[in-house]
Amino acid sequence: MDYLQATILSIVEGLTEFLPISSTGHLILTSTILKIQQTDFVKSFEIIIQLGAIAGVVFLYWRRLFVRNTIWKQMLVALMPTAFFGLVLFKFIKSYLIGNTILTLISLFVGGILLIILEFIYKEKKHHVDKIEQLTLTQSFLIGCCQSIAIIPGVSRAASTIMGALFLGAKRKVAVEFSFLIASPTLLAAAGLDIVKSDFSFSAYEYSLLVIGLIGSFFVAILSMKFFLAFIKNHTFIPFGIYRIVLAVIFAFFVL
Repeated sequence: MDYLQATILSIVEGLTEFLPISSTGHLILTSTILKIQQTDFVKSFEIIIQLGAIAGVVFLYWRRLFVRNTIWKQMLVALMPTAFFGLVLFKFIKSYLIGNTILTLISLFVGGILLIILEFIYKEKKHHVDKIEQLTLTQSFLIGCCQSIAIIPGVSRAASTIMGALFLGAKRKVAVEFSFLIASPTLLAAAGLDIVKSDFSFSAYEYSLLVIGLIGSFFVAILSMKFFLAFIKNHTFIPFGIYRIVLAVIFAFFVL
Protein backbone atom coordinates (compact mmCIF):
# COMPACT_ATOMS: atom_id res chain seq x y z
CA MET A 1 0.00 0.00 0.00
CA ASP A 2 1.27 3.47 -0.85
CA TYR A 3 0.27 6.93 0.41
CA LEU A 4 -2.23 7.59 -2.39
CA GLN A 5 -3.98 4.28 -1.75
CA ALA A 6 -4.08 5.02 2.00
CA THR A 7 -5.62 8.43 1.27
CA ILE A 8 -8.29 6.92 -1.00
CA LEU A 9 -9.18 4.29 1.59
CA SER A 10 -9.42 6.94 4.32
CA ILE A 11 -11.86 8.95 2.20
CA VAL A 12 -13.94 5.84 1.50
CA GLU A 13 -14.00 5.01 5.23
CA GLY A 14 -15.10 8.51 6.21
CA LEU A 15 -17.78 8.67 3.53
CA THR A 16 -19.32 5.28 4.23
CA GLU A 17 -18.88 4.53 7.95
CA PHE A 18 -22.12 6.21 9.02
CA LEU A 19 -24.18 5.62 5.89
CA PRO A 20 -26.20 2.37 5.56
CA ILE A 21 -24.01 1.09 2.72
CA SER A 22 -21.20 -0.74 4.58
CA SER A 23 -17.82 0.92 5.08
CA THR A 24 -16.08 -2.45 5.40
CA GLY A 25 -17.66 -3.61 2.18
CA HIS A 26 -16.57 -0.47 0.35
CA LEU A 27 -13.03 -0.75 1.71
CA ILE A 28 -12.82 -4.34 0.49
CA LEU A 29 -14.17 -3.44 -2.95
CA THR A 30 -11.91 -0.38 -3.19
CA SER A 31 -8.89 -2.48 -2.24
CA THR A 32 -9.84 -4.94 -4.96
CA ILE A 33 -10.08 -2.17 -7.58
CA LEU A 34 -6.75 -0.66 -6.45
CA LYS A 35 -5.24 -4.17 -6.42
CA ILE A 36 -4.14 -3.85 -2.81
CA GLN A 37 -3.17 -7.23 -1.45
CA GLN A 38 -5.16 -8.19 1.65
CA THR A 39 -2.19 -8.58 4.01
CA ASP A 40 -2.54 -8.60 7.79
CA PHE A 41 -1.49 -4.94 7.86
CA VAL A 42 -4.07 -3.90 5.26
CA LYS A 43 -6.78 -5.67 7.26
CA SER A 44 -5.58 -3.90 10.41
CA PHE A 45 -5.44 -0.58 8.53
CA GLU A 46 -9.08 -0.95 7.47
CA ILE A 47 -10.07 -1.53 11.11
CA ILE A 48 -7.83 1.03 12.83
CA ILE A 49 -8.69 4.00 10.60
CA GLN A 50 -12.21 3.70 11.98
CA LEU A 51 -10.76 5.55 14.99
CA GLY A 52 -10.71 8.66 12.80
CA ALA A 53 -14.43 8.28 12.20
CA ILE A 54 -14.95 7.86 15.97
CA ALA A 55 -13.12 11.12 16.55
CA GLY A 56 -15.57 12.72 14.14
CA VAL A 57 -18.51 11.52 16.27
CA VAL A 58 -16.88 12.87 19.42
CA PHE A 59 -16.22 16.20 17.66
CA LEU A 60 -19.90 16.59 16.71
CA TYR A 61 -21.47 15.12 19.85
CA TRP A 62 -19.00 15.92 22.63
CA ARG A 63 -21.60 17.92 24.56
CA ARG A 64 -24.09 15.05 24.66
CA LEU A 65 -21.36 12.55 25.47
CA PHE A 66 -19.44 14.39 28.16
CA VAL A 67 -21.51 17.34 29.39
CA ARG A 68 -25.08 16.03 29.52
CA ASN A 69 -23.81 12.48 30.04
CA THR A 70 -27.32 10.94 29.91
CA ILE A 71 -26.99 8.35 27.17
CA TRP A 72 -24.01 6.24 28.25
CA LYS A 73 -26.18 3.48 29.72
CA GLN A 74 -27.94 2.93 26.40
CA MET A 75 -24.63 3.06 24.50
CA LEU A 76 -22.82 0.59 26.75
CA VAL A 77 -25.73 -1.88 26.78
CA ALA A 78 -25.87 -1.72 22.97
CA LEU A 79 -22.13 -2.47 22.86
CA MET A 80 -22.38 -5.74 24.80
CA PRO A 81 -23.51 -8.12 22.01
CA THR A 82 -20.97 -6.82 19.50
CA ALA A 83 -18.17 -6.92 22.07
CA PHE A 84 -19.02 -10.54 22.90
CA PHE A 85 -19.09 -11.74 19.30
CA GLY A 86 -16.05 -9.64 18.41
CA LEU A 87 -13.94 -11.21 21.16
CA VAL A 88 -15.13 -14.76 20.58
CA LEU A 89 -14.93 -14.65 16.78
CA PHE A 90 -11.95 -12.28 16.31
CA LYS A 91 -9.68 -14.76 14.51
CA PHE A 92 -12.50 -16.09 12.34
CA ILE A 93 -13.62 -12.57 11.39
CA LYS A 94 -10.13 -11.42 10.42
CA SER A 95 -9.15 -14.66 8.67
CA TYR A 96 -12.32 -15.49 6.76
CA LEU A 97 -14.72 -12.53 6.72
CA ILE A 98 -12.63 -9.39 6.22
CA GLY A 99 -11.43 -9.32 2.61
CA ASN A 100 -14.09 -11.77 1.38
CA THR A 101 -15.32 -10.06 -1.80
CA ILE A 102 -18.05 -12.58 -2.68
CA LEU A 103 -19.59 -12.46 0.80
CA THR A 104 -19.42 -8.65 0.71
CA LEU A 105 -21.34 -8.47 -2.58
CA ILE A 106 -24.02 -10.87 -1.35
CA SER A 107 -24.43 -8.84 1.86
CA LEU A 108 -24.64 -5.57 -0.05
CA PHE A 109 -27.28 -6.96 -2.40
CA VAL A 110 -29.46 -8.58 0.28
CA GLY A 111 -29.08 -5.58 2.59
CA GLY A 112 -30.22 -3.26 -0.19
CA ILE A 113 -33.38 -5.29 -0.69
CA LEU A 114 -34.08 -5.25 3.06
CA LEU A 115 -33.65 -1.46 3.22
CA ILE A 116 -36.21 -1.01 0.46
CA ILE A 117 -38.65 -3.44 2.10
CA LEU A 118 -38.20 -1.55 5.38
CA GLU A 119 -39.44 1.65 3.79
CA PHE A 120 -42.66 -0.02 2.66
CA ILE A 121 -43.27 -1.41 6.15
CA TYR A 122 -42.12 1.37 8.46
CA LYS A 123 -44.57 4.13 9.37
CA GLU A 124 -43.36 6.75 11.83
CA LYS A 125 -45.92 7.45 14.55
CA LYS A 126 -46.25 10.08 17.25
CA HIS A 127 -45.66 7.64 20.10
CA HIS A 128 -42.33 6.45 18.67
CA VAL A 129 -39.20 7.31 20.65
CA ASP A 130 -38.00 10.80 19.74
CA LYS A 131 -35.05 11.06 22.15
CA ILE A 132 -32.17 8.64 22.67
CA GLU A 133 -32.60 9.01 26.44
CA GLN A 134 -36.07 7.47 26.08
CA LEU A 135 -34.73 4.18 24.67
CA THR A 136 -35.10 1.43 27.24
CA LEU A 137 -32.15 -0.79 28.10
CA THR A 138 -33.96 -3.70 26.45
CA GLN A 139 -34.38 -1.72 23.23
CA SER A 140 -30.72 -0.67 23.41
CA PHE A 141 -29.58 -4.26 23.89
CA LEU A 142 -31.66 -5.49 20.95
CA ILE A 143 -30.28 -2.70 18.74
CA GLY A 144 -26.83 -3.91 19.82
CA CYS A 145 -27.77 -7.43 18.74
CA CYS A 146 -28.69 -6.06 15.32
CA GLN A 147 -25.36 -4.25 15.20
CA SER A 148 -23.45 -7.48 15.87
CA ILE A 149 -24.72 -8.87 12.54
CA ALA A 150 -22.41 -6.33 10.90
CA ILE A 151 -19.37 -8.48 11.67
CA ILE A 152 -20.27 -9.87 8.24
CA PRO A 153 -18.66 -7.52 5.68
CA GLY A 154 -21.16 -5.76 3.46
CA VAL A 155 -24.00 -5.90 5.99
CA SER A 156 -23.26 -2.36 7.29
CA ARG A 157 -23.18 -1.53 10.97
CA ALA A 158 -25.16 1.64 10.29
CA ALA A 159 -27.85 -0.18 8.29
CA SER A 160 -28.31 -2.96 10.84
CA THR A 161 -28.54 -0.57 13.82
CA ILE A 162 -30.83 1.89 12.03
CA MET A 163 -33.20 -0.85 10.82
CA GLY A 164 -33.19 -2.44 14.26
CA ALA A 165 -33.96 0.87 15.98
CA LEU A 166 -36.80 1.68 13.56
CA PHE A 167 -38.45 -1.70 14.07
CA LEU A 168 -38.10 -1.27 17.84
CA GLY A 169 -40.05 1.98 17.76
CA ALA A 170 -37.52 4.79 17.27
CA LYS A 171 -38.03 7.77 15.00
CA ARG A 172 -35.68 8.21 12.04
CA LYS A 173 -33.49 10.91 13.56
CA VAL A 174 -33.13 8.97 16.81
CA ALA A 175 -32.24 5.78 14.94
CA VAL A 176 -29.57 7.55 12.88
CA GLU A 177 -28.04 9.49 15.78
CA PHE A 178 -27.98 6.43 18.04
CA SER A 179 -26.23 4.58 15.23
CA PHE A 180 -23.62 7.37 15.15
CA LEU A 181 -23.12 7.35 18.90
CA ILE A 182 -22.88 3.61 19.54
CA ALA A 183 -20.29 3.48 16.79
CA SER A 184 -17.86 5.16 19.19
CA PRO A 185 -17.42 2.37 21.78
CA THR A 186 -17.99 -0.32 19.15
CA LEU A 187 -15.32 0.84 16.70
CA LEU A 188 -12.99 1.82 19.54
CA ALA A 189 -13.21 -1.70 20.94
CA ALA A 190 -12.66 -3.27 17.49
CA ALA A 191 -9.65 -1.06 16.71
CA GLY A 192 -8.18 -1.46 20.20
CA LEU A 193 -8.51 -5.24 20.03
CA ASP A 194 -6.79 -5.33 16.64
CA ILE A 195 -3.93 -3.10 17.85
CA VAL A 196 -3.40 -5.29 20.93
CA LYS A 197 -3.54 -8.49 18.87
CA SER A 198 -0.93 -7.06 16.48
CA ASP A 199 1.42 -6.29 19.41
CA PHE A 200 1.97 -2.82 17.91
CA SER A 201 4.30 -4.54 15.43
CA PHE A 202 4.02 -1.95 12.66
CA SER A 203 6.94 -0.45 10.80
CA ALA A 204 7.58 3.31 10.68
CA TYR A 205 6.19 3.38 7.14
CA GLU A 206 3.04 1.51 8.22
CA TYR A 207 2.53 3.96 11.09
CA SER A 208 2.72 6.84 8.60
CA LEU A 209 0.03 5.17 6.49
CA LEU A 210 -2.15 4.83 9.58
CA VAL A 211 -1.74 8.54 10.38
CA ILE A 212 -2.91 9.44 6.88
CA GLY A 213 -5.85 7.07 7.20
CA LEU A 214 -6.91 8.47 10.58
CA ILE A 215 -6.73 12.12 9.52
CA GLY A 216 -8.59 11.54 6.26
CA SER A 217 -11.38 9.48 7.81
CA PHE A 218 -11.86 12.08 10.59
CA PHE A 219 -12.57 15.05 8.33
CA VAL A 220 -14.60 13.15 5.75
CA ALA A 221 -16.71 11.42 8.43
CA ILE A 222 -17.79 14.77 9.87
CA LEU A 223 -19.02 15.91 6.46
CA SER A 224 -20.71 12.56 5.84
CA MET A 225 -22.65 12.63 9.13
CA LYS A 226 -23.86 16.18 8.52
CA PHE A 227 -25.01 15.20 5.03
CA PHE A 228 -26.85 12.11 6.28
CA LEU A 229 -28.77 13.98 8.99
CA ALA A 230 -29.83 16.62 6.47
CA PHE A 231 -30.76 13.96 3.90
CA ILE A 232 -33.13 11.94 6.11
CA LYS A 233 -35.23 15.01 6.93
CA ASN A 234 -36.83 14.86 3.48
CA HIS A 235 -35.85 11.47 2.03
CA THR A 236 -36.22 7.77 2.74
CA PHE A 237 -33.53 5.07 2.85
CA ILE A 238 -34.63 3.69 -0.52
CA PRO A 239 -31.84 5.45 -2.49
CA PHE A 240 -29.27 3.72 -0.30
CA GLY A 241 -30.96 0.36 -0.88
CA ILE A 242 -30.92 0.88 -4.64
CA TYR A 243 -27.30 2.00 -4.52
CA ARG A 244 -26.28 -1.17 -2.64
CA ILE A 245 -28.03 -3.41 -5.17
CA VAL A 246 -26.61 -1.59 -8.20
CA LEU A 247 -23.09 -1.56 -6.74
CA ALA A 248 -23.20 -5.28 -6.00
CA VAL A 249 -24.45 -6.16 -9.49
CA ILE A 250 -22.00 -3.89 -11.34
CA PHE A 251 -19.06 -5.11 -9.29
CA ALA A 252 -20.03 -8.76 -9.76
CA PHE A 253 -20.36 -8.49 -13.54
CA PHE A 254 -17.64 -6.04 -14.51
CA VAL A 255 -14.90 -6.30 -11.89
CA LEU A 256 -14.76 -9.82 -10.47
